[in-house]
Amino acid sequence: MAEQTSMTSSPPARSFDWKNLAFRAASAVVLIPAVLAAIWYGGGPFLLMVAIAIGLMSIEWGKMSAPEAPAEVAVAISVAALAAVFAAYTGWYRSAWGLMIGGAFIAAAASRGRAERAMDAAYGVIYIAPACIALVWMRDVAHQLYEWRTDGGVNWTPGEGASWTVVTVAVTWAADIGAYAAGNVFKGPKLWPRISPNKTWSGFVGGLILASLAAVGVNSLVSTGLSSGAAAVVGVVGGLATMAGDLWESILKRRFGVKDSGDLIPGHGGLLDRVDGLMFALIVVGLARLAHIHGWFV
Repeated sequence: MAEQTSMTSSPPARSFDWKNLAFRAASAVVLIPAVLAAIWYGGGPFLLMVAIAIGLMSIEWGKMSAPEAPAEVAVAISVAALAAVFAAYTGWYRSAWGLMIGGAFIAAAASRGRAERAMDAAYGVIYIAPACIALVWMRDVAHQLYEWRTDGGVNWTPGEGASWTVVTVAVTWAADIGAYAAGNVFKGPKLWPRISPNKTWSGFVGGLILASLAAVGVNSLVSTGLSSGAAAVVGVVGGLATMAGDLWESILKRRFGVKDSGDLIPGHGGLLDRVDGLMFALIVVGLARLAHIHGWFV
């Protein structure tokens, strides 16, 4: 009986799904140009993209964590996260973190008596807002701090924020693609079968390799100010963060007893399923960008 219990404690691994791969490719063809265009253009379109993403992720979190009161939880999370992000976008970066913490407590209070666990709403804010703040800082605020902290002695490239953001997105996509392809081609030992039975060590290595190559390749096309070696390091740490975020999302979904966070994107599930790795990567690469701004990482 003990052996049977251990075998049923984790979901079975799926066979390679070519139909799912086709859906993924079709979704990518639609999403990638739109996302890259908003990032590169910046300003209103970029901020609108972030705001829409926050709203959609909040809805998915509300449905997962509070199926009895999804709308109330989604509104509380989105208002708190949006307030923090708009503060960051206008340059009030330190205030953004305070708004995020305060918003988390308000979201918990607003969902008390409606959701099964009020603190899930608070965690929804903590889960969604930091990555979005890091994204806005990396794209549209970091250069303001850069100019303020230097005294004319450092050459700042106007496109650097957009370039770093594009590299980050490329790294996360490459890590996902590399892990998915290598894992299905080479298979082998499972990475963490209890949490995510489809992930393998071969996929883990393949994801890191492709993430590093993507960082070096995209870095050669844009103006991050990074050397090729530094870009490769960004690719590796960004790839690690991407896979950590993917695993963390799997843990959360198992906690809430759902297969996907939603069904917004064909072949991917919900938006949280698609950006789980990016949310972690934005924070890690954002730290690398901060180190680069201070000259600690070139």
